[in-house]
Parts: sequence; structure tokens; C-alpha cells
Amino acid sequence: MIQRVGLGLAMVVLMLVSSTVTFVYLGTKTSHIADLPQKPTAATPRAQALSLSGTIYIAQSGAIYSLTAGRFRQITPEAGWTQPSLYPDQSRLLAVRRFALYSDIYIMSRFGVVQKRLTSNVAPPRTYDPGANHWAFYPRLGTDGRVYLSYDQPKGGYAVVFSIWSMSPTSNIKQGKLWSNADDYTGGDVQPIPLRQGLIYTKYSYGSNDRLTGQLYYLPSPYVRGRPATGWGTALTTEDEDCRSPQVSPSGKQVAMICTYQKQVSYLVIASWNGKKLGARQRIITNQMVAQPTWAPDGSGIAYLAPGTGNGPFQLWFLPSAGYAPQPSPTPNYGPIVTPSPLLAVKPVQITTNNGFDATSPLAWAD
Repeated sequence: MIQRVGLGLAMVVLMLVSSTVTFVYLGTKTSHIADLPQKPTAATPRAQALSLSGTIYIAQSGAIYSLTAGRFRQITPEAGWTQPSLYPDQSRLLAVRRFALYSDIYIMSRFGVVQKRLTSNVAPPRTYDPGANHWAFYPRLGTDGRVYLSYDQPKGGYAVVFSIWSMSPTSNIKQGKLWSNADDYTGGDVQPIPLRQGLIYTKYSYGSNDRLTGQLYYLPSPYVRGRPATGWGTALTTEDEDCRSPQVSPSGKQVAMICTYQKQVSYLVIASWNGKKLGARQRIITNQMVAQPTWAPDGSGIAYLAPGTGNGPFQLWFLPSAGYAPQPSPTPNYGPIVTPSPLLAVKPVQITTNNGFDATSPLAWAD
């Protein structure tokens, strides 16, 4: 009997030891896609980060970070900060701070020191209607000195739909100008890119097939009440292309965008730009879930966000300019003709491996 008890105890110990060893061994063989992203300041970017010129501003987990000479620095606390954009002279930043029921736009130094709050979107005290709060996103300062943004006015009650507005940094949004009047229940008009004359933005709407799609629009002047819908701007892309996130190159002659073609894809697409129309499209990256393309100010390439592996969190990538060298257009006419995806002589470079950047936040890149 004693021998049987001793044998039983020995088997239990053996099972515990072997199962622990097996678990540890298998743990070394598993994927770490689901691991929590590291803070950029705790992670080490790849050596290629040293080759990036200037400073990139990027958002993760409610904080804004700067990347300079291969090193990340946290310039704001993790307190809802997102969507940084540079002044045209690169002296300061605009940024959004998101709260539970509203968001506001701030001016800050390039080191993250808040200098001014431009909007006050929280509902007045003792107001118990959440619809009395407002939301503001995607701020950009134009060369005319006005701030362009997506703002949830006009709206009805809880229905939040964004339209494009502009405002002076020295006045209130109530004295601002309405540029577009978005369609209800679509998400609205977002991410305005001010030009020397007018702006480009993304308009979401339900197209002819009743699917919610994005289109790039060119808008030469602010909205005028009573103006027909065709006067709100000119569609630069088609419903079938389903494009968003426009960014104009430093030369002003190209536009980078994200197009999905109404599928579960997210392509990096580039088109020439003559100030009013887009030229033939060139699909540059078609094998990644690309987000927020941003041109290097020195023309050396395009930074963007995409998962590092499978369905992992979004990492920072860089495509050198040699990877999207202009190709001859099959026609001199401007329009949605697509040139074949190039066989990239220079492949995209993954800059980070274990971060988790905000794919809804555009990057800002200073020289």
C-alpha cells in the first residue's frame, strides 16, 4: 500500500514538472501578435529609423510622440492626445485632445507645451443633454492663417455628422465659416487639406449601391446656403474607388491616398495633381493594410502605418521615393485610369516592430 502511495505521488510530481516544462517550451514557439504594444520610448526602432530626415510626430494610446534621429520622445501625456499637424512654417503644432463626450483643438509647441485651446466643445454646466457637447477633429492650418477642421455642426441632437469648417486662431468656432454640408448618417466630411485656393477633403456618402463609400472632393470656396449639391465641390475620385486620407506632396504635383475599391483592402495610391483634377492612378502598395500616408518634406519617400504581421497592431513604415518613381501615363487626359502596380525595386522598410500606433491619426513630418 505504501509503495502504491509513493508511486502515485511520484507520478503527480512528474506530471507537474513535465507540464510546466512543456508549457514554457511551447511558449517560446508561439506568436506574439496579441502581445500588448510597447510604448515607443521603451521600444527600439530598427536601424533604418536613423535614415529618416527631420522629425515625425505620431500618436499612440492617447499620447503624441516625436521621432528624431532614430529616437522616440513622448511630448504629451497619455490623455487623449491625437491627430498632430504642423503649422506651415513648422514652428508649432495643432493637435486634438479627445475626452469622453467631446474633443477640442489646441495649439502647442513642437515639444508638446500647450499654448492655447482653440475650441471649447464641452456642454455648459448643468446641461444633461450629451448632444450639447461637440466634436472637432483633423485640424490643419492653411497658408491663409485659418484653421481647417472637421466639426459636428450642423447636427440634430445625438446625430453626429462632420462638416468642414474654417476658423481664425484668434476667434471662436461660432465665427467660423462652413465649407461643406455633409450627408446625415454617413460620418460626414473629414480630413480637410487646405490648398492655396480651396481644399481637398474626404466625403463619406451612400452611393448608388447603398454602400457607405469615401470620395476625395475638391472644394474651391466655402458653402453657400441654397447652393445646389453640385456646387459643393468636384468629386476627384469615383464611388467604386472608395478613397480617403488625401495628402498633397511637397511639390504640390501629386496626391497620395488610400483606396479600398469597396473591398477588404487598403491600397496606397498616388495620382498626379494639376490643382483641380487628379491624373491617372498608380497603385503603389497592394499587399498591406495601409493607413495615413505622409510625404517626407525633403521628397525622400512616404511614411505610413500598417500592421507588421497579419492582424497585428499598426507599425511605422517608410517607402523610399525610388519605390514610386513616376510612370508614363497611358493617356494625357486626367481621370481614374489605373496604371499597373509597379514591381518595386525598393521595398517598404518597417521602422518599428512592437508598437501600436493610432491608425486614425495622421502623421506630421517636419524637416
